[in-house]
Formats: sequence, C-alpha cells, structure tokens
Amino acid sequence: MEMVINGVSTRKVRRITEELCGTSFSKSTVSELCKALDPEVSEWNERPLGAKRFPFVIVDAMQLKIRKNGRVAPQSALIAVGVNEDGYREVLGVRIGDSESEATWSEFFRWLTERGLHGVDLVVSDHHGGLVNAVKRHFQGVTWQRCQVHFTNNILDACPKRYQSALKAKLRLMFEAPDMETARRLRDDIMAEFADKAPRSVDILEAGFDDAMAVMTLPEPYRRRLRSTNGLERLNREVRRRERVIGIFPNVASALRLLGALLMEQDDEWATGRLYFRMDRYWEHVRAASASRSEPNLREITAA
Repeated sequence: MEMVINGVSTRKVRRITEELCGTSFSKSTVSELCKALDPEVSEWNERPLGAKRFPFVIVDAMQLKIRKNGRVAPQSALIAVGVNEDGYREVLGVRIGDSESEATWSEFFRWLTERGLHGVDLVVSDHHGGLVNAVKRHFQGVTWQRCQVHFTNNILDACPKRYQSALKAKLRLMFEAPDMETARRLRDDIMAEFADKAPRSVDILEAGFDDAMAVMTLPEPYRRRLRSTNGLERLNREVRRRERVIGIFPNVASALRLLGALLMEQDDEWATGRLYFRMDRYWEHVRAASASRSEPNLREITAA
C-alpha cells in the first residue's frame, strides 16, 4: 500500500515483492490489498470540521481520467484546504464529480458545511464560472479572492506577444502595491499605456481588478499567501506526480482511495509542522472591524 501511494506502479510492485520476498503479487491482488485503505480514508474525509473556525479557504479542482460504464471519462477532483483559527493548514476534504459545474461545486460546499465548516472570511479560487457562483451562494457575505496568478494569465493571453513581458512586470508591481490607493493608480497607468496596444487585456483587467485585489482588506502579513491558489496548486502537482503513474483509474473508488491517502498524509504533516500564519494580527483586525461596525452613527445620535 505504501509503495502504491508513493507512486510505484503495480507492475513494479510485483517485481519488487518477487525479488524481496520470492513471491509475486498480481495487479488484482495489489488492488485488493489497497482496498484496506478505504475505511481509513473515508473516516478522515468525513471527519467533523466544527471544532474550529476556518477564516481562510482555498479551493481548486484537478482533472482525472476514470473508467466509467466501459469508457474513459474525464472527472474532476474537487479539493479544499483551510487555514484554521490557530494558523495551521488542513485539507478539508476531496470529492470527485462529473464536472466543475455550479451544481457540482454547490454539492461540494454543502458537504463541507454539513461537516461543520464555519467562520469563513475569505475564499480563494480561480475564475471558473460555476465555482464562483457556488461560492457566492454558499458563502454569502464572505470575501471572494480571485487567484492573481490565473488572472495574470488571463490578461496576458489576450495581449500581443511583443507587449507581454512589459505588461507582466507592471501587473506584478500593481499586485504588490502596499495599499489600494497605490494599486488603483498603478492599474490606471497600465490601462492608459496599453489601451491601444492590448485593448482586450485592458478590458479584462478593468473587469476583474476588484476581485483580484480583495485580499487587500486583510492585514499585510496575510496577503501574499492568500492572493492566489499557488499553495493548493503545489499540493495538486504532488498528487499529479503519483497519479501520472496510474494514468487511467479503473473506477471512482480507486481514484478517491489514492487521492484521499495522499491528502490525508499531507494533512498529518501540516498538523504537526510549522504554523502557516500567526493569527494574532488577523484577530486584532477582526475585533477592530467589529467594533467599527458597532459604533453608533454620529448623525443618528445628533438626529435623536
């Protein structure tokens, strides 16, 4: 089981066990042995989340090839990572669906909230339409942060190649601005400079600017890591490295088994590793915002 989880093909497992033990295991035997992981993975993936709040949630999907009803069909593995109130990352769960539609994402978010996900302040994701609509439906009042990496790629894809390098450098300066006033000024400069050179890019920038800069509402120490889905993308690449050995999963259960085991292992490492964030500045920010909202309006007092 450990060999399979770490990306060793069943063919190689057979050779290794034959050389070490003098006994070879067929592919079907290896698969049967790996099924012993299912109860453990299921228990972890269905665990209650309600003990702690998760102010920050990052979601993404990866495409898998899975055999269903006698044919190979693309499936989406939906994955969510949260940063809990103490500043540690946790893999909140994984589900496999037929697509990345709003209905599929809605079912995924409903599943997370039923397991106790609460206290969410910021959700980070790419700009997939179904995903964004599902976030707005299930996390009303929560700030949505559009991944700046995907946003940059969207802008550059619409830009003529000869201007891409210069535009990318200016976008980086805008994203790293210390405050929104500076970011807006840099945005306006970019739009003025590239209005004739790359009009489609300028339109994309103007339309998506506020969503891509939503993270600016947080204190500075939290912005860099929460402005994109890069942290989850790196986790996806690690999963992809193992998944590539298999190529096509024989069924949904086998895909969930491998992904769940890998994510469970990563979750254990994060739980015993270093803090991802020191949360004291964040909770000070929350208390200050709450106090500001609860202060009586001066005009109302005067009128009274």
